[in-house]
Amino acid sequence: LQSPQAGTKEKTLCCWFCTSGPISLSAKIERKGYTPGESIQIFAEIENCSSRVVVPKAAIYQTQAFYAKGKMKEVKQLVANLRGESLSSGKTETWNGKQLNIPPVSPSILDCSIIRVEYSLMVYVDIPGAMDLFLNLPLVIGTIPLHPFGSRTSSVSSQCSMNLNWLGLTLPERPEAPPSYAEVVTEENRHSSLAPVVAFDDFERALQGPLFAYIQEFRFLPPPLYSEIDPNPDQPTDERPSYPSR
Repeated sequence: LQSPQAGTKEKTLCCWFCTSGPISLSAKIERKGYTPGESIQIFAEIENCSSRVVVPKAAIYQTQAFYAKGKMKEVKQLVANLRGESLSSGKTETWNGKQLNIPPVSPSILDCSIIRVEYSLMVYVDIPGAMDLFLNLPLVIGTIPLHPFGSRTSSVSSQCSMNLNWLGLTLPERPEAPPSYAEVVTEENRHSSLAPVVAFDDFERALQGPLFAYIQEFRFLPPPLYSEIDPNPDQPTDERPSYPSR
């Protein structure tokens, strides 16, 4: 997955008895394995010696193949693409690490007998009125970044390692008990919640019924006492004291 992928192709345009100069394309990427969110750096050189205006482009394609009952169905779709500058006759364009971002896509599936998902980077030259000149460089989309040392994408892995530094912190041997009820709700707040509510409309007037009064009564009741040791270890479950529900 860390091995570079490269290729070179050339095409000569012919129109009846007239033959123009060739169009050459060479492209290279640093590695084969990537993950969604990373950027593929494309190094390419396109030379146009023909009489036509051409456009260099690059695209990532996903190919899904389904196998069942001896038959196969294949679906190919565009995932991401980019476009270079138009090249007139005699011009040359060089890509020095032109970036193509990988969007959120499913990983490659290469070892399944019923479904196969493959990716490829196509670097090509769009030639009007003729078949395009293209290079297919295979890709493998995974879920764990490779992040070779010194690459620009290593910042993501370093950031993740910084976020996981808290795992090395020492935790207390025993958890601390929660704060007491009196520290959270004062007696003044509890009494104020039981004060009669002044009705302003029909909806608030309905809330003054018995049900709302029952809710208000148990609104600030203290929770059961916190204890790590069962106070009644030998007492049957059905005889243990129950607490009022909220």
